[in-house]
Amino acid sequence: AHQQGITILEKELAQLKLPDISGDFRIRHVGKVHYGISSMDLRSFHLPHSRISLVPNVGLQVAISNAFAEVDGNWRVKIQKSRDRGSFDLKVENIYIKINLKLGSDTSGKPTIDTSDCSTRISKVRVHFSGKFGWLYNLFHDAVESRFRKILENKVCTNVVSSVHSELQPYLQTLPVTARIDAMAGIDYSLVAPPTATAQALDAYLKGEFFSLAHRSAVPFPPLPLAFPPDHDRMVYFAASSYFFNTAGFAYHAAGALVFEITDSMIPKDVEFHLTTSTFSAFVPQLEKMYPDMPMKLRLSTLSAPFLSIGPGGLSLKPVVDVQAYAILPNSTLAPLFLLTLVSNVSAVIDIKSSHIVGSLNVGRMKLSLKHSDVGTFQVRTLQSIMNILASSILLPRLNARLEQGFPLPLLDRIQLSNVLVRFHQ
Repeated sequence: AHQQGITILEKELAQLKLPDISGDFRIRHVGKVHYGISSMDLRSFHLPHSRISLVPNVGLQVAISNAFAEVDGNWRVKIQKSRDRGSFDLKVENIYIKINLKLGSDTSGKPTIDTSDCSTRISKVRVHFSGKFGWLYNLFHDAVESRFRKILENKVCTNVVSSVHSELQPYLQTLPVTARIDAMAGIDYSLVAPPTATAQALDAYLKGEFFSLAHRSAVPFPPLPLAFPPDHDRMVYFAASSYFFNTAGFAYHAAGALVFEITDSMIPKDVEFHLTTSTFSAFVPQLEKMYPDMPMKLRLSTLSAPFLSIGPGGLSLKPVVDVQAYAILPNSTLAPLFLLTLVSNVSAVIDIKSSHIVGSLNVGRMKLSLKHSDVGTFQVRTLQSIMNILASSILLPRLNARLEQGFPLPLLDRIQLSNVLVRFHQ
């Protein structure tokens, strides 16, 4: 950022427009001398030495030293009845520029940046004049130098302020406040407080909250405090608490997205059973009598959003899923058969790809219990193997395909992450 910013500033300063200068001074035994400098052209402005540093509780400070600029133009002078004109080359050396940048946030939660202080100091000006009155150089230089310095110093800081507003501020505003994920949900990445500068780092506190696009409601649990590890060997650290992931579950549950229906057509061809009452009658004897040889449908839903926890070992959740089984009658209506409750241990793997958080789920042991039956009692544990197959071959691949698409991280334009390391903390 420092290198790019200095390159832009160097180009901006090289385009400074310098005003004409004119004035009078008196020389003993000669009289009044009237001079004018015009058509000043700033050929170049070089910033060879610069550094950027953090100013705690303020923001950033850019310090530029030993900068130099080259100017050429025309001069004219009138002494009594004599006139002369010519050209000059001017080199401004040992320019020191100090810029303080204050970071903040606006009402929409986007970052803002402003110049809280700017100062320019020029310690050396060298001028070469051409023309027959070149002997006036020393006197001429003294009269012009102070005015030229003041003009250039003011121009530099005016240009810096303008560049911050026209270049840096719009760039910071590219940080996404919200990101649309799909047709159902988005993420709120607005700043909850202005960025904070410390001696080692610049911290930005983002909301990190999923929300339903159809109806945004208050999240029924508070965000958790976040602390960064003490090391500073990488350029960027993102920390996401379980609040971030759990608001995703809350938003998708509120949007009705955590409802899955499984029919026979969805079962992979390499799985040797069909989702029919004939198959299930081996476990639920009454099915063959009540609904002989009919297709079935399973409807999986959660009564509440799944709650995820994070520990040193990774991410885990224990969702409670209702499995309602139906028989599909010849007229296409549904006849309820039984309602199971399924509890499972699920672990999640998180990674970063193309600046997106991606993930995959692994299902551990599942526990089934009968919540209600319209077809009499039966041994629920006998359905365990079928539910394992349905979860591993249908439900899990669909969930993981969505998680593989990922969720975007809040990044400014043209920034890409590399050498990403994902770690888990309590």
